[in-house]
Amino acid sequence: MSQTSSHITLRQLQQQIKAAVEQALPLPVWVVAEVAELKVNYSGHCYMELVEKSESSRGGSSTPTAQARAVIWRSQWAMLGPYFRQQTGSELAAGMKILARVMVSYHELYGLSLQISDIDASYTLGEVERQKQRTIAQLKADGVWDMNREQPMPYLVQRIAVVSSAAAAGYRDFMNELKAGGYAFSCDLYDAVVQGAAAEESICAALEEVALKQEQYDAVVVIRGGGSASDLSCFNSYRLCSYVAQFPLPVLTGIGHDKDTSVADMVAHTALKTPTAVAAWLTERMARIEAWLEDANVRLKQLVAAAIKREELRLERMAAELKIQSATYCQRAASRLELKLEQVQLLARQRIEREKMRLESMERSVEALSPRRIMELGFAMVRSGEKLLRSVADVAEGEQIEIILTDGTIKARVEE
Repeated sequence: MSQTSSHITLRQLQQQIKAAVEQALPLPVWVVAEVAELKVNYSGHCYMELVEKSESSRGGSSTPTAQARAVIWRSQWAMLGPYFRQQTGSELAAGMKILARVMVSYHELYGLSLQISDIDASYTLGEVERQKQRTIAQLKADGVWDMNREQPMPYLVQRIAVVSSAAAAGYRDFMNELKAGGYAFSCDLYDAVVQGAAAEESICAALEEVALKQEQYDAVVVIRGGGSASDLSCFNSYRLCSYVAQFPLPVLTGIGHDKDTSVADMVAHTALKTPTAVAAWLTERMARIEAWLEDANVRLKQLVAAAIKREELRLERMAAELKIQSATYCQRAASRLELKLEQVQLLARQRIEREKMRLESMERSVEALSPRRIMELGFAMVRSGEKLLRSVADVAEGEQIEIILTDGTIKARVEE
């Protein structure tokens, strides 16, 4: 079915959209948005991509819910750029949240765009503080606020993992200060971006790498040079601060800002203002330990000397007591020995007397039973050769025998 009588051209449609937009929004409006991209071209115009993202309570990635192109014309940018830098201490850059006064425009070729005529720098500073307070509240709600401060700090902090940029002046200041202290520190650098949109991810990655080698270190140092509040905004992010709060080693920070304290400073074990201050703290700690060791060495020598003197005196007293006790013991032993000797002599004499009496008794008994005594009573011994006869059956008729009497021997022959 033909619609030639009712159609319009694309340009006419775009013109109607433009008229509708400009009629609906004829005046500038203040808009809150995040700068996703920013570029100042050769002509001096500043082009930006603005986005609005869904809120993420734990600092993770969030999804864009709105997006628009914006421009600050050269004449306006020449004033707004320096003004924003003066008020916030940093350049307007991607990742910042801003409150901008915009005029909505629509172009037939380029579509919808926002022309920025003013930026409220105080809002950006306030947003940094709001982000900081949200991070603090979330860390406390998670129960990790005090975890790193409760980590025990070793007495000797010599093996140090340093998270910093190798090109940063703060890192060089830190190393120079350590060397000037004269102590043997072992420092391993974990190179990271410490400023800008990539800083949070880079520092977290460096901390993860250190955590895998935690047994090699006594503490972790996170340092960077000075900067504005917005430059240091990554140190207020939930993710990075959560890493620091829960890190398995004590964390020392020297983020290089004197006017403000970041959340990373608040949750770290020890927060110092500058990289040089961190190095000085480590050096002073080593000096205190060295002084303590020297004092302990002196006191130990004094204690040992006093102990040796006490033991010498004790040994002298013991030697004197031993000498007296030995003499007394020897005297008592000599007395006991003399008494025992007398007792032995008495017992020996008594025993000799008893044995003498027993022998005399036995002698009388033997004498009374001796053959000679018996033969004196009329008895005799009869022998055939060497054989003593005890029965008549022991001899035969005609055999020669000897009859032994007390006073001699009779030889005879058996006839019957």
